[in-house]
Amino acid sequence: MLYLGPTLFGFLLGFILGTRIKTNPESKINFPFSSYVVIILVALFMAWQLGPFPYYTDTILASGFVAAIIGIISGKVIFGR
Repeated sequence: MLYLGPTLFGFLLGFILGTRIKTNPESKINFPFSSYVVIILVALFMAWQLGPFPYYTDTILASGFVAAIIGIISGKVIFGR
């Protein structure tokens, strides 16, 4: 069973943070698709190392952390500033 509280709250906070990320047109930094794949893989590894929130037995991953990373990326992609 997946606890919806940390997952929804993590996604909401990540989405808000992702919409606030602004790109500087003078910067030469570029994020291709492969960088997003690497970020997702590292985030999944970190969530696996963190484990579930104390006293939760829903998954082996920190579901709130994974939802926050997905929220950051989706907020950045949807409102790509």
